[in-house]
Amino acid sequence: MATEQSLRFEGCNFFRQRVILSTLSGKSIKLQNIRAKDDSPGLRDFEASFIRLVDKITNGSRIEINETGTRLYYQPGILLGGAVEHDCNVQRSISYYLEGLICLAPFMKHPLKAVLRGVTNDQTDPSVDTLKATSIPLLKKFGVDGEGLELKIIRRGMLPGGGGEVFFSCPVSKGLKPIQFTDPGKIKRIRGVAYSVRVSPQIGNRITDSARSILNKFLPDVYIYTDHMKGVSSGKSPGFGLSLVAETTAGCFLSAELVSNPQGKGPAVLPENLGRDCAKLLLEEIYRGGCVDSLNQSLALLCMTLGQQDVSKVLLGPLSPYTIEFLRHLRNFFQIMFKMETRSFDEQKGGEKVLMTCVGVGFSNLSKTVK
Repeated sequence: MATEQSLRFEGCNFFRQRVILSTLSGKSIKLQNIRAKDDSPGLRDFEASFIRLVDKITNGSRIEINETGTRLYYQPGILLGGAVEHDCNVQRSISYYLEGLICLAPFMKHPLKAVLRGVTNDQTDPSVDTLKATSIPLLKKFGVDGEGLELKIIRRGMLPGGGGEVFFSCPVSKGLKPIQFTDPGKIKRIRGVAYSVRVSPQIGNRITDSARSILNKFLPDVYIYTDHMKGVSSGKSPGFGLSLVAETTAGCFLSAELVSNPQGKGPAVLPENLGRDCAKLLLEEIYRGGCVDSLNQSLALLCMTLGQQDVSKVLLGPLSPYTIEFLRHLRNFFQIMFKMETRSFDEQKGGEKVLMTCVGVGFSNLSKTVK
């Protein structure tokens, strides 16, 4: 650890985690050797764009980057919120930026109203549809007020051109409540969105039919919406994809998705294959199980950490590498350790589960204006 309470990290991995946790904890960070041995060293454009977005929603942040971009010093300011517009870099999806905003939004001074432009669906990041169906209900479980909590897709944009637009609004929260979320329940329904832009509208129906051919073997309540956008709202590039979400009797949401290859990259994907493969991915996610899908594990753990000084429990499926590193960062920034117990259920087939238990740090929103 460095002097002046700033934490030192090496390399470019988990860049967002470090910036988000630094902003919430108020501890400054120094990142060194960012792609130092790469042919094109330093921060990528999408990472610089993320830093600019964080700068827009905070007041008094200090950001220093050296000439080559291989060293970054970040001293966080106060989370301000308000109305924000940001043009996201098309190298990564809007969700790359949105995941960061979802973690920070409840702790702003003013309710956040953000308009993000760029790519809404790509193969690297989760799609905005999936975040809307899984992350937003998870925030509501932790007591972030439902009114004013909204994620809306105004325009879709696929790689490589982009041209999508998303509106996200979130009210401020005084504090998060602790949760006991240990019973995943049984799958009761599956919902999905088959979206297509600048291609034949029939493709959405072909995706839907092939996905249903697998899922209907397991339960009858499968409903997949076809979302075909035209004209201005379809962005600049053609493409299609499918986002599926399974809801359980206990109110857990498990998600899976697939997107077609970008225009001019890789072989063409058949809609039937895409629908079938996506359905199999959802079944795999259900096998992994837990009360939170692997996409939102880190968001659930963050909300547990920042909750009141009370015990929170959540049952997760096998931890993803991203989540494992996130736990290490939580220890560095908030000095919080989780109790981890493996659970295997005889009556429920599936992957081994992990019961995560912690006592929240009692994080209260200091930025919130007192009325």
